[in-house]
Amino acid sequence: MLVPDPKAVRQLLTLYATLRIAQAERYSPDAARELEAVCDTLCVTMGASGVHEAIVLADALLDQARPPGADGEGGLSLAV
Repeated sequence: MLVPDPKAVRQLLTLYATLRIAQAERYSPDAARELEAVCDTLCVTMGASGVHEAIVLADALLDQARPPGADGEGGLSLAV
């Protein structure tokens, strides 16, 4: 089984979060299309059937990729 590159996954999660925030602040059809594309890419990358599942899997992948002893995000979930 292929494992996604954690850096690429983190970039997808960051873009997803940025677009979700932008849409919450002010709806834009262009941003909505981009958000849908990012959701699709995240699902395919993580082998998930939905974006919420993809986020959970991405969060677990990033947690596993963290070096031992690194506190990283202070124990906070990376899910949005």
